[in-house]
Amino acid sequence: MRFRHPDGSTVHLAYCTNVHPAETLDGVLAQLRDHCEPVRRRLGRDRLGIGLWLARDAAHALVTDPSALRGLRTELEHRGLEVVTLNGFPYEGFGAEEVKYRVYQPDWADPERLAHTTDLARVLAQLLPDDVTEGSISTLPLAWRTAYDQERATAAHTALTTLAERLDALHELTGRSLRIGLEPEPGCTVETTRDALVPLTAIGHDRIGICVDTCHLATSFEDPHTALDALAQARVPIVKSQLSAALHAEHPHLPEVHAALAAFDEPRFLHQTRTLTAAGLRGTDDLGEALAGDALPDASPWRAHFHVPLHAAPAAPLTSTLPVLRAALTRLVGGPHPLTHHLEVETYTWQALPPELRPRARAQLVDGIAAELTLARDLLTDLGLKELP
Repeated sequence: MRFRHPDGSTVHLAYCTNVHPAETLDGVLAQLRDHCEPVRRRLGRDRLGIGLWLARDAAHALVTDPSALRGLRTELEHRGLEVVTLNGFPYEGFGAEEVKYRVYQPDWADPERLAHTTDLARVLAQLLPDDVTEGSISTLPLAWRTAYDQERATAAHTALTTLAERLDALHELTGRSLRIGLEPEPGCTVETTRDALVPLTAIGHDRIGICVDTCHLATSFEDPHTALDALAQARVPIVKSQLSAALHAEHPHLPEVHAALAAFDEPRFLHQTRTLTAAGLRGTDDLGEALAGDALPDASPWRAHFHVPLHAAPAAPLTSTLPVLRAALTRLVGGPHPLTHHLEVETYTWQALPPELRPRARAQLVDGIAAELTLARDLLTDLGLKELP
C-alpha cells in the first residue's frame, strides 16, 4: 500500500510475511498464493506491499538462479504484490516448534550473517518495482548479549562496514539504493535506540541505520518522541519501522493479572519482559521467568515482548501498547517530512496466541492481517497522508 505524504514523497506500508512459515522458495510462492493475494483481495486493493521474509535456503536459491528470481518477480506482479523491504532478522527455522534464542544465530560476528544479508540485498535489488529505487532490510541488533565480547564486536562492525561497501557497489551496478536497519530488541547487545547510537556512529555509513520496532520500543519503556528525536539529532537514518504492539499489564501484582499473563507464556518464541523501576529498567529473558517467584518487581507495570494483533487488544486485565505505536507513528510520518518511508506491520505471533484467540482457519488469519492493515491505513490517513491506488 502506498501513501502520499504532504511533502510529496511516497510512504510504503506492508505486512511482514514471517507470520507464514516457509524455508524454501516453493514455500514462499505458496505464501503468495495462499495468504498474501487473499489479504490484498480482502482489502479491495489492486496492489499490496509485503515485507518478504526469505530464509537462508530460499535466499540462496534466488541469488544463484537468475531464472528463479525472475520467476518470483513475475509471480509478485501476477498476484498484485510488491516488495520494497525484507525482514532479514530470522536466518532460518522461524516456523519451528521452538525458536527462542535460536533466532539470534548466526549473529553479526559470524560470516554466515554477512553472506546471507548480502544475498538478501542482491535479491531485493531485483525485486523492487520499476518505479522504486530505494529498498530496506531489517536485521538483528548485532547479537544476543551473553556471548558478545570486544573481539566479536570488532568482527561485527567489520562485517557491517563490508556490507555497506557491497551496497555501494550494488547501487553503482543496478541504480537501486539499499539500506540495512539494526532492529533494537530487549536482551540483545543493542536493546534500545540509545544503545544503537554508539555502534552506528562508529560504523558511520549512511547505508547502515536503524529499524524501529514499536513493540520493542514499548517493551523497553522508551518514550517514542525522545527516542526518535535522539536518532534524528545523531543523524542515524531510520531505515524502516515495524508497526507492532507489546503486551501490557498495568497491575502485575494482582493474581488475576498473573493468570492472564500466564496464558501468553508459550514455548515457541522468547517473550522478554520488562518493568521500569526507580532504579531503572529491570527485566527477564522470558515471560515464564517473570511469572515465577520474585524474579521481577511487580509494583509497576510490566510489558512483554509479545506481538499482539494491532486491532484487537487482549481482554482486561491486560491491554496492548498501541498508544506507543500511535505516538511513534505521529513522530515518524506526521511531521513536515517523514523520518522513514518504509512501514511494516509485523505481528508474527498469531499461532502463539492463547488457543481461544488463534485463527482456526486460513481465512481467519487473512481477516486478521487485513484488519491490522486497515487500522494502520487509518492511522496514516488521520495524519494527513493520502492513500494511493
